[in-house]
Amino acid sequence: MPPLSEGRSERPQFRKSRSRRPGQGNTRRPLTAEAVPTTVPDHVESTVPEGPLPSFSELGLSEELVRALTSAGIAEPFPIQAATLPDALAGRDVLGRGQTGSGKTLAFGLALLSRLAGERAKPLKPRGLVLVPTRELAMQVEEALSPFARALGLWCRTVVGGTSFPRQIDALRRGVDLLIATPGRLSDHVRQGTADLSEVMFTALDEADQMADMGFMPQVRAILDLTPRDGQRLLFSATLDGDVDKLVRQYLHDPVVHSVAPPTGSVTTMEHHLLFVSAEDKQSVVTEVAAREGRTIMFVRTKHHVDRLAKKLRSVGVQAGALHGGKAQSARTRVLGQFREGTTPVLIATDVAARGIHVDDVSLVVHVDPPADPKDYLHRAGRTARAGQSGTVVTLVTHDQRRAVQGLTARAGIRPASTKVRPGDEDLIRITGAREPSGIPVAEPEVPVRARRGGGGGGPRRSGGQFRGGRFDRDRERGGGSGRPRRVAQH
Repeated sequence: MPPLSEGRSERPQFRKSRSRRPGQGNTRRPLTAEAVPTTVPDHVESTVPEGPLPSFSELGLSEELVRALTSAGIAEPFPIQAATLPDALAGRDVLGRGQTGSGKTLAFGLALLSRLAGERAKPLKPRGLVLVPTRELAMQVEEALSPFARALGLWCRTVVGGTSFPRQIDALRRGVDLLIATPGRLSDHVRQGTADLSEVMFTALDEADQMADMGFMPQVRAILDLTPRDGQRLLFSATLDGDVDKLVRQYLHDPVVHSVAPPTGSVTTMEHHLLFVSAEDKQSVVTEVAAREGRTIMFVRTKHHVDRLAKKLRSVGVQAGALHGGKAQSARTRVLGQFREGTTPVLIATDVAARGIHVDDVSLVVHVDPPADPKDYLHRAGRTARAGQSGTVVTLVTHDQRRAVQGLTARAGIRPASTKVRPGDEDLIRITGAREPSGIPVAEPEVPVRARRGGGGGGPRRSGGQFRGGRFDRDRERGGGSGRPRRVAQH
C-alpha cells in the first residue's frame, strides 16, 4: 500500500459549504490538539446510555421511520444505535466500535436515510454512500435498509462486482439516493464516468477493519477524496488500529467516539473452547460436531478443503453447504439463502467468503483449521452470539498446533476453556451438541435452472491507476429491478 503523504491536512473545524472543482481531492489543514488524537485510543469506554434505552422517537427519528421500524418488529434500539444516532442525526462525524450483530447497520443506515430525506438524487450523482468490504455484506445492508428507504420515498441500490454492469449504470442514471458499494466496483464506475461522487454529503464505512485487511484502503481513500470535504462521515469497525486509525485521522473531523464492546471483541454471551484432538480422530470429531442440531459454521483455510469437507459431510448424512470465493455469485447467494432458511444447517467457509455472513441464530462456530491471526479469530467468532444471543466458539487443536493456538487466543484477549476430546466423548457432546450422523448420504440441493438473461456479465476490464479493483473484489453482483418507489411527503 502506498505510504500516506507527510503533508496530510484536515477539514476545517467549522463546516462550511464550499464549491469544488471536479476531481479535486480533499485538501485539509493539519489536525490540532482539539481534533481527533494522533492515534485512536486503545480503549474507549462504553458510551451506552445508562438506564433504560431511549425509544427511537426520543432518539430523533421521524414518524415515518418509527412506523416502519414498528412494522418490521423492531420495538427498541440496540445500545450502539442509542449511542450513535443522536450525534449522527446532528451531523457529527461518528467513529463507532462494535462487533458484528451489535446493530451497526441500522445505526448508520437510519442516520443516513434521515439526513437524505426530502430531496432527490440527480442522475449518476448519489447523495449518500455506504462502503462495505464484500458483495454479500452489501446485499444484506441493502436488504436491511430498503424498507426504511421506501418509507421515506428514497431509493437505495447496490453497486458491487456484478453480473450486469449496464444494469448498474441504468440504476445510477435513474438517480440513487443511497448507494451501497464495494470499493473495487465503485472505482470502476468512477473511472468509466458512470458515478459522480461530488454530491455525496453522507458517507458510512462499515467493517472498516475488514476493508483494510482485504487491501482496499487505496481505493477507499481515492473514493473519499472525490466526496465533498465538508460531508458527514460515519465509520464503524470492530477494531480501531493500524490502517483504520490512519483513515480516521485523515478523513473524519473531530469525530464522536462510541463503543459498545471491549477492544478484544469478546462478547459476554459467547463461550470459547479449545478442543485438543489427535490428528487421527479429527475428521470423526468434525463429522459428529457437524451432525448436531442448529446452525453451524465451520471455517477452513482453503477453497479445496471447503469443497472436500462439504462433500464428505453430505456423504454421511449431514446437509452442508460450501462457500468460498471460487464459486459464482449465484451459487454463493443460493448457499447463503439455504443456510439462512435452515434447509442447509451447516456452512463450510473460508475467511474471505464468510466476511459477509450476517445470519442470526448461528449457535456454533468451529475453527476446523485454526485462524491465521487474532483478527481472523475474532471475525470468525463474530458470526455467533449476534444481537445479544448466546453462542459457542470451538477451535480444534492437534498436538503440533497447541502452542501457536494458545498464543493466538491470548493475543485476541480470549481465555478459552481447554478440553481433550475424542469421538463420542461426553465433553464433546456437552460443549458442541455433537452426535452420530445418520450415515445416509444426502444430495447437494438442486440448482434451479433459469433461462439466461441478456445484459452481459462483465463490467469493464480493470486497468491501472488509483481505482484498480481490490484483490478480493472480483465479485459478481445480482441484478435487480429499477422501479423507483413513490416519494412521500416529509413532515
